Amino acid sequence: MKLNQLSDNPGATHARKRLGRGTGSGLGKTSGKGHKGAKARSGVAIKGFEGGQMPIYRRMPKRGFKNPFRNDFVEVTLARLQRAVDSGKLDAKKPVDAETLRAAGLFKQVRDGVRLLGNGELKAKLDLTVSGATKSAVAAVEKAGGKVTVTAPKTSGIAAATGERKTSSRTTSRIGSAISSPRSVAAIESSWIARESVA
Repeated sequence: MKLNQLSDNPGATHARKRLGRGTGSGLGKTSGKGHKGAKARSGVAIKGFEGGQMPIYRRMPKRGFKNPFRNDFVEVTLARLQRAVDSGKLDAKKPVDAETLRAAGLFKQVRDGVRLLGNGELKAKLDLTVSGATKSAVAAVEKAGGKVTVTAPKTSGIAAATGERKTSSRTTSRIGSAISSPRSVAAIESSWIARESVA
């Protein structure tokens, strides 16, 4: 084997398509774009255009919605818990909560909490504290001799102060500006309650 004998696998590389290099190449003159028209110009995005008739994405009705107050849970399976125990990243003798799981490297951010899923098999006896768990996951943990405690989802500081689970960016800015004003929090809450009762 010599340096000049080295080559890549067949089909791994392709020659560049050279446009406008003579009619004999098959891609000369108009470079394969034909004569005039929108598709021969640059900056064209045909994609959803249907010649002027109502496009399919506007003919179809809207369905459902995306809840802005939904909780964004980190999902952890039983199989991943068992792997963490087997590798020594998780101590089965100590209580396991979201922060313990994050420190063990099962995820990077806790977000709104941890939801336990019943995928896989769990042999270790664990005392788990999570924000949510499926019935199969709870049954599997209890079968292994462990315990699952389900707590309320984590909320932001402003949401906790106002009793809301989660707030949109508009509501957050409104609450933030109101709290920074000299009025007391009790006065702010009473004014909001009065405003809501009128609405």
